[in-house]
Amino acid sequence: MDSSENKQANSKDGNPVYSTTDTSKVNLSETEWKKILPEEVYYIARQKGTEAPWTSKYEKSFETGTYYCAVCGNALFKSDTKFESGCGWPSFYEPISKGSIIYIPDNSHGMARTEVQCGRCKSHLGHVFDDGPPPTHLRYCINGVVLDFQKAKEAEKKYSGKK
Repeated sequence: MDSSENKQANSKDGNPVYSTTDTSKVNLSETEWKKILPEEVYYIARQKGTEAPWTSKYEKSFETGTYYCAVCGNALFKSDTKFESGCGWPSFYEPISKGSIIYIPDNSHGMARTEVQCGRCKSHLGHVFDDGPPPTHLRYCINGVVLDFQKAKEAEKKYSGKK
């Protein structure tokens, strides 16, 4: 990784905890989060908001790469687990690792659901449902606002004709 890629992997728009390489847990106060996160990200990630359906730039994207938490940089999903669910939000059938996601019972809005949070910073990502495709039969319905995406380097090289 060259120095510019390393800098990008370890910082993001004045967010000192953002890192795609650091896996240590992040614990900040809500006041601290509010200072470092863009308003829309703070609303969804920290106040458990929901972005409008069909508005995410990742909803129809099927590029090869990795999806990260936009709050802290934690790796969440590989692009090959993304699928078109028709629900209006980016959907995946499996997280990148067992520790990348935390599962929390959610009985809000008169529904019994399972909230998914980032395993590193405990930010709200969305919900998981049991109506997904094989092999897991799960559908992780994720707010695109709380996702970052990095193209796979090999895919980028093939696309640009470099070897």
